[in-house]
Amino acid sequence: MANITKKVSWSSRADESGAAGEATPLLNGSDKRQHSRELSGGGAVFQIGRLSNVDLEEEITSDEGSHRDRPKEIPHNEKLLSLKYESLDYDNIENQLFLEEERRMSYLPIAAGSGIPQIKCYLNGVKVPRVVRLKTLVVKVCGVICSVVGGLAVGKEGPMIHSGAVVAAGVSQGRSTSLKKDFKIFEYFRRDTEKRDFVSAGAAAGVSAAFGAPVGGVLFSLEEGASFWNQMLTWRIFFASMISTFTLNFFLSIYHNNPGDLSNPGLINFGRFENDSVAYYLYEIPLFIAMGAIGGLLGALFNILNYWLTIFRIRYVHRPCLQVMEAMLVAAVTATVSFTMIYFSNDCQPLGPEHTEEYPLQLFCADGEYNSMATAFFNTPERSVRSLFHNQPGSYNPLTLGLFTLTYFFLACWTYGLTVSAGVFIPSLLIGAAWGRLCGIMLSAISATGSIWADPGKYALIGAAAQLGGIVRMTLSLTVIMVEATGNVTYGLPIMLVLMTAKIVGDYFVEGLYDIHIKLQSIPFLHWEAPATSHWLTAREVMSSPVTCLNKVEKVGTIVDILSNTSTNHNGFPVVVVQGDSGEEPAKLCGLILRSQLIVLLKHKVFVELARSRLTQRKLLLKDFRDAYPRFPPIQSIHVSQDERECMMDLSEFMNPTPYTVPQETSLPRVFKLVRALGLRHLVVVDDENRVVGLVTRKDLARYHLGKHGLEELQLAQT
Repeated sequence: MANITKKVSWSSRADESGAAGEATPLLNGSDKRQHSRELSGGGAVFQIGRLSNVDLEEEITSDEGSHRDRPKEIPHNEKLLSLKYESLDYDNIENQLFLEEERRMSYLPIAAGSGIPQIKCYLNGVKVPRVVRLKTLVVKVCGVICSVVGGLAVGKEGPMIHSGAVVAAGVSQGRSTSLKKDFKIFEYFRRDTEKRDFVSAGAAAGVSAAFGAPVGGVLFSLEEGASFWNQMLTWRIFFASMISTFTLNFFLSIYHNNPGDLSNPGLINFGRFENDSVAYYLYEIPLFIAMGAIGGLLGALFNILNYWLTIFRIRYVHRPCLQVMEAMLVAAVTATVSFTMIYFSNDCQPLGPEHTEEYPLQLFCADGEYNSMATAFFNTPERSVRSLFHNQPGSYNPLTLGLFTLTYFFLACWTYGLTVSAGVFIPSLLIGAAWGRLCGIMLSAISATGSIWADPGKYALIGAAAQLGGIVRMTLSLTVIMVEATGNVTYGLPIMLVLMTAKIVGDYFVEGLYDIHIKLQSIPFLHWEAPATSHWLTAREVMSSPVTCLNKVEKVGTIVDILSNTSTNHNGFPVVVVQGDSGEEPAKLCGLILRSQLIVLLKHKVFVELARSRLTQRKLLLKDFRDAYPRFPPIQSIHVSQDERECMMDLSEFMNPTPYTVPQETSLPRVFKLVRALGLRHLVVVDDENRVVGLVTRKDLARYHLGKHGLEELQLAQT
């Protein structure tokens, strides 16, 4: 049998005709004689040298003597590599420019979202940039107005809480750093401790004004906001919440042309459950708990979807123009989906004594009828919630409620996280009220008598609480808020059971929505307790070391160099003193001083210099530190001459002589409790001889608290 092959001829010498064939360079680029390589196969030996020619003719050989007549050649596609092909570089060049671009990509405007995660972190002890500034307040107010008017699936309660915190922070300082106006009042409150308490009161006042729930506002600030609490702070916050409710009612009475009537509820009111037909019975408690489990599952699904959507935004929707385009796209899709659902809906209910609708919409229905789907979509979210709570049985078709729940669920999930001012409370309540009322209708349909399931409004209330609890994982404060907003304490126990069940079920799958967004923003947030598996760790394993220390009397040039070092941008420096006259003994801790204090000392030239054999030093008052708070100037803006660098600075008068310290063998849970409960920024770690060996900061503890999985998720979101 004849076989036909295309050959590539290799030879160790030039062509017999003396004309070298058209050469193709080898992998090493050489077209000269190469080293010989022997290949054994079928008894033949091939000498591989330079490529002489490419034989493309068809050679016919017979089976006989094939081994004898086999030419010195190898298949072309096995041995020939061309230099015109190069490899691609799939490895990211993680230089300084790349890292700076990644940080800019993950930037989110501080006025975007509800603001509750940022306020929660601020009260936890984290300095969130621009979170309580006047500019943030203005943008937040304008943004939430545009978001609500634009018909997005948002609520205004979150921005109100953030706005209340900004107002409280500004009023407590007695000045505006943005407007550069100092009223010379409340100077005592110009420190982080007092400002934190005012922000707690402002957040509670925001909740009180939004829902007309002063007690719920206090509990919200306790449960979700303030990390530090005492008895005096309780009555102060409660007083602020009551004043907020009174002020809102006063202006609402003027708006309703009834001045002096202070019985108006909050801005978001769900109506009062005063009808005896909405009473619940003992055998309904298991049904309420089951609805709480459903709320926990749906809340976990909502949080997971929003988590991955937020990661997508961090990676790809990081430019301002893209963020604006996304917000416009969401608004357009929301309006399109709403009109489409209303157009194809056949749920037209008659207007009459038995079907009383507070805000009926006739869209695509006959005269004397209103469209239930339009009532759910095109009313304000709080009005839609109130309709689902209090409308008579039969006001909504089950198919309408099911489609609305499914559609609004995904729209709200897509909307939360946009760079617009928006809250998640009301959309969550609306979703839960829709599927809760659907559950009530289904229970009434399968019941033999139907009388015990007569009013689906109570199931709408239970579903709303379950859905919101499954998303934000609040229990105590949300129970009181719902009770105060509905004006009926009868449902206190069912709501509490539902919220607890929703939290337990939801926490099994994923964290709450606020905690997820805190983690995605890389904020060093400290939870209530240390990780359960941290007892075997000590302060030595989590501390930062080595530590930059300062002498009690330090050279000005050394201080300037330390503060100017951008690679170690520390904010606290242990102050040490050398024992003995010889100076050979190790330095021991004698105090702690902050970067902000050193900045003020350098700004006011508080130097010790030898002038005519006398030590002179400028006297500095505590007022000078308060005037510089909270925007301390950067070290680059302070000019220190060469002569001043040779001066000395005595830190003994300005340092904290009794900082909190722990031995290096202290367990991590104990370190965590000290930092978390006392609100410490720096915790000095010392050895048996009181020498500084390390420093524990909030970032050190938060970095460990993320754990292995949390750190992997954080890296995934930022790359």
